Amino acid sequence: MACKDVQNQSRGLPGFLPGAPAPDRSFHLSYPHPENQVWQPALPRPGSLPPGLEYLSQLDLIIIHQQVELLGMILGTETSNKYEIKNSLGQRIYFAVEESICFNRTFCSTLRACTLKVMDNSGREVITVNRPLRCNSCWCPCYLQELEIQAPPGTIVGYVAQKWDPFLPKFTIQNANKEDILKIVGPCATCGCFGDVDFEVKTINEKLTIGKISKYWSGFVNDVFTNADNFGIHVPADLDVTVKAAMIGACFLFDFMFFEHSLAGL
Repeated sequence: MACKDVQNQSRGLPGFLPGAPAPDRSFHLSYPHPENQVWQPALPRPGSLPPGLEYLSQLDLIIIHQQVELLGMILGTETSNKYEIKNSLGQRIYFAVEESICFNRTFCSTLRACTLKVMDNSGREVITVNRPLRCNSCWCPCYLQELEIQAPPGTIVGYVAQKWDPFLPKFTIQNANKEDILKIVGPCATCGCFGDVDFEVKTINEKLTIGKISKYWSGFVNDVFTNADNFGIHVPADLDVTVKAAMIGACFLFDFMFFEHSLAGL
């Protein structure tokens, strides 16, 4: 019920993140300095957790906010994506930056190969998300989307793999051995013109829903004229932190696949 209350608050205040204070309306063009942001206090790390993932250990709601790039809006070009990752109180726990070459952003657009580096409040890279160049068409089921999740960098902890389906967007969360752990099933229509878009997190047999990944509707103007998207990951607090890290990567993938658009075409 708490997750639904938070989501309802976000619908009532378009453009506001659930559980967060009123966002700054100014545009961010560079990496914000930590002293200007409210960061979640550092937590002691149990020896069994990958370094840096202790922030995820007790969270049942993870907010991902894509930052607006003014240069991309003015020129109508693809720029490297940047994301703030926050807890339900609006405290930043991570900051993610895309690394990709201009050629890929220009000519491959949302299918581009890239690496997303997720850093904590000390600037230490704690999660690396590698995305190779692949297609996402149901007519080419042999080379669908896939992400590799490393935590810490250099240690593979999981994958996010797209599964072929003629009607619904389907994905699996896999462990380091590429064994399926969970499934993610999206709606038939992902446009989300006037409402949230929910991707349900299910068990392998799809009989039980344990959570969801929501793309929050941020208002008509934001959705049409910017590429800035807001996501919420609703999962059990005791879910393995490496699976939560994979779901953060899944949010990045969904943003590229379903919610990025070319400003040059407006």
